[in-house]
Amino acid sequence: MSDRAAVPATSATAAPVRFAAVIPAAGRGVRLGPGAPKALRALNGTPMLVHAVRAMAASRAVCLVVVVAPPDGAAEVRTLLDAHPLADRDSTRTDVLVVPGGATRQESVHLGLKALPDDITAVLVHDAARPLVPVDTVDAVAAAVRAGAPAVVPALPLADTVKQVEPRTGEPEPVVATPERSLLRAVQTPQGFDRATLVKAHETVALDGEGATDDAGMVERLGVPVVVVPGHEEAFKVTRPLDLVLAEAVLARRRANDGF
Repeated sequence: MSDRAAVPATSATAAPVRFAAVIPAAGRGVRLGPGAPKALRALNGTPMLVHAVRAMAASRAVCLVVVVAPPDGAAEVRTLLDAHPLADRDSTRTDVLVVPGGATRQESVHLGLKALPDDITAVLVHDAARPLVPVDTVDAVAAAVRAGAPAVVPALPLADTVKQVEPRTGEPEPVVATPERSLLRAVQTPQGFDRATLVKAHETVALDGEGATDDAGMVERLGVPVVVVPGHEEAFKVTRPLDLVLAEAVLARRRANDGF
């Protein structure tokens, strides 16, 4: 692994902070409909997973990307990534490792953490389904971790009013509360963590049902503070067919404006 990826220490006595990004990509994404797993769906002819890996590698903070593949699909994912290499500027400082995942996102992230080299001291956990996160957002999360925050999430203020309801099936749901919108944030990824903190959360918080879908929530259950930095509207999650249309439009705008 290249020493160029080490982030300079914040003081003369502090050890360098070395970041790895873990991308759980073992899910099938049923809400996008039948076909390939969600992470392998194409955007502008390139799989979403490749876009997500490139987004992490674009940050100078990241020296390793660990892709957690479907349990029986690690070889396929490795072949896919080899067919879509990183840009030259990223490949000189960023390694990409593929490991088999588990049955849930929580299990997959835990397996990704176990694959990290000993010299990694901080971790970014990123959804493969957020392929267009700008590098400035990645850098902002990394900077907050480097500054001492044990857990960091990017997030946006809510545009819509939110209602808390009493869940019911097949009939109207009664509203039980209207949370104050100004106090709420829509959380995105990558979420950043001190490695030891995240490992402790995964070793402490028991797997329940389908497992945790938010690593910061697991850290909160340890009583560890989590802070928020500004997210970005282009870091949206591709979950439904309409999201694919929006993602293609974002890529088209980037090509037109930035030569992406």
